[in-house]
Amino acid sequence: MRTIRSLLWVGSGAGLAKSGVTEAPELDITWVRSLQEANGLPAVRFEGVLFEVEGDPKELEIARALSMLERFASLEIVLLTLSSKFEHMREALLSLGIGAILLLNDDRSGHGLVNEINTTLDSIADKKSKRPKTCLATPLAPGSASSSATSHATDPSRRMRTNPSEAPNSYVPATNAARMISKSEPMQSVLELVGIAASSPSTVLVTGETGVGKEVVARQLHAQGFRDEEPFLAINCAAFPEHLLESELFGHTRGAFTGADRSKPGLFEAAGRGTLFLDEIAETSLTLQSKLLRVLQEREVRSVGATQSRPIHCRIVAATNRVLSDEVRLGTFREDLFYRLNVFPIGIPPLRERRPDILPLARGFLTRHGPREGKLDCHFSLATCHLLEAYAWPGNVRELENEVLRMLMLTPSGQLITPRRLSPKLTDILEPIAAGARPEETLRQALDRIECWLLRRALTNNDGRKALTARKLGLTREGLYKKLKRLGID
Repeated sequence: MRTIRSLLWVGSGAGLAKSGVTEAPELDITWVRSLQEANGLPAVRFEGVLFEVEGDPKELEIARALSMLERFASLEIVLLTLSSKFEHMREALLSLGIGAILLLNDDRSGHGLVNEINTTLDSIADKKSKRPKTCLATPLAPGSASSSATSHATDPSRRMRTNPSEAPNSYVPATNAARMISKSEPMQSVLELVGIAASSPSTVLVTGETGVGKEVVARQLHAQGFRDEEPFLAINCAAFPEHLLESELFGHTRGAFTGADRSKPGLFEAAGRGTLFLDEIAETSLTLQSKLLRVLQEREVRSVGATQSRPIHCRIVAATNRVLSDEVRLGTFREDLFYRLNVFPIGIPPLRERRPDILPLARGFLTRHGPREGKLDCHFSLATCHLLEAYAWPGNVRELENEVLRMLMLTPSGQLITPRRLSPKLTDILEPIAAGARPEETLRQALDRIECWLLRRALTNNDGRKALTARKLGLTREGLYKKLKRLGID
């Protein structure tokens, strides 16, 4: 499969519809109807511009168009036309900076045109690498509209859009960095529960898979309530051995154990009238669970080595990625503590069940981390957005954030983030549809072809063992056999 190219198509779309390029997985197409729309795009660079020309424009008009398009791709500009009238202008147009002229007709649609575009761009890039950069477009008079557009694109001081609210990588203050980003209905329900719980002092139990944002929910709950001016303290209960965790939570007196050379208050006291977030509460031992139960019942703590208890005033929010009712049945979690914690449960759905949140979250991470990484004015291409939305994200929001950070590290400042910057796990879906521009196929036929590819790959990876393959694919053996028979796979 070819390297994925990010291209800008400028034109009415008459040729775009019949060309088949939007169905080619190796071409990431951004389409605008006119040069004016193209001039309004962010200051990012494409790897090529496909300029669709209709009618019979004058040479000067094409020269002006080139001066506007050069902000996106200096030499990789391919002129697309439905008319052969441009043949007599070929040399003149090439001297202006056109990289190539391709005819759009029925003989060159689908795979034929896609391959021709790829081959043409390869050739242009090869020629470009062998000669020094020169400005081939006809110079325009200072002050003209196109000249102004070009200077706007090349002047670093003017690259950001004039409206700060539209700047894609505006700095986000630390106080807002953890605010919840949500458009999906499941998360809107979660936000409603957070709003209700924020005005109550009762204990809250936040549940959900690893990486769904349980601490973000806890911080949002704290920020919306009357304790927002008080401390928010968080501790991961799985990160400490039992004796150290007890000391962290309850505090200790001087001499309580070896190395305790001074008294130290625990987090229950240090939180004051704020919020204490107990993450991974299911990882605590039964002994410590009994002590936590007393804290919740009596609202007081006794430091390790102390003889007197002291009252506490903080609100407690606990979180776990386990199903506590199952842990109770297994005997690894105290039933009485479970009921004390489960006063107001808030369950966070995994990211795969709230796909409308994927792109807003990804863009939020781009905005937050872009300035820190020194990558300003980066944007996701359309194909990248589709791949982000298609992936299942088993690691949820945390995995998405890490993926965005990886993409930022690989992408130069001001560039489009194209699928080539994605991890292989996200782009694997492109492999079975590499020859995807098949207008003669029905949806069922296309899905069967992709399913056949996936099944063959799974069987190969599992040495042909059907029982193991079925288990890894989440199928029964009978279900796998039926699919293999239907698709004609031996």
